[in-house]
Amino acid sequence: MLTLFASKGSVSVASAIMLEETETEYKLEVLDFSQADQTKKSYLNINPKGRVPALKTPHGLLTETGAILEYIAPDFIPQAAYSAARVREIIHYLASTMHVNHAHKMRGARWADDPVAVENMAIKVPETMAKSCAYLEEIISEPYIFGSKITIADAHLFTIAQWLKGDEVEIKNYPKLARFEREFATRPSVASVRARGLL
Repeated sequence: MLTLFASKGSVSVASAIMLEETETEYKLEVLDFSQADQTKKSYLNINPKGRVPALKTPHGLLTETGAILEYIAPDFIPQAAYSAARVREIIHYLASTMHVNHAHKMRGARWADDPVAVENMAIKVPETMAKSCAYLEEIISEPYIFGSKITIADAHLFTIAQWLKGDEVEIKNYPKLARFEREFATRPSVASVRARGLL
């Protein structure tokens, strides 16, 4: 059986959603970030990065959202090389740009020691997250990113969209993104993840 290490409201929600979408049997281990569970020796022995998600598989441990999503749900990646690359393009953008934009709000100490620099990074978050939303607004085909069929990128984007209110970004300013978020929220997989306390 797979074991997913996750925390409420974090990017690990995307992995839980795809486990539900694929109807995969899994055990959920929820880390409480308010208690710094991710920094405790018991978890660092599992994932030395001290981050979520982490997925324990019969073959070994997997970390990083994109890798976990591909492992969980290969059928949610198109077969054609270009279409598959487009999905991965979005996954990489969400992980390397939009997630980092968001992290500057609370995790600025990862990049700077100067308190002023850390504060300035946090101040920029609404602006940089809004720019990411504007970029995605131009890409979404509707109802999902690439049209009527969901991919692993949709679970990833839906998860990040949950952060926008806290980042002081009005999703309604991006109509296609807002419709995407509302549509994806109706999926049974999201209801299941919510029932597990991750949303």
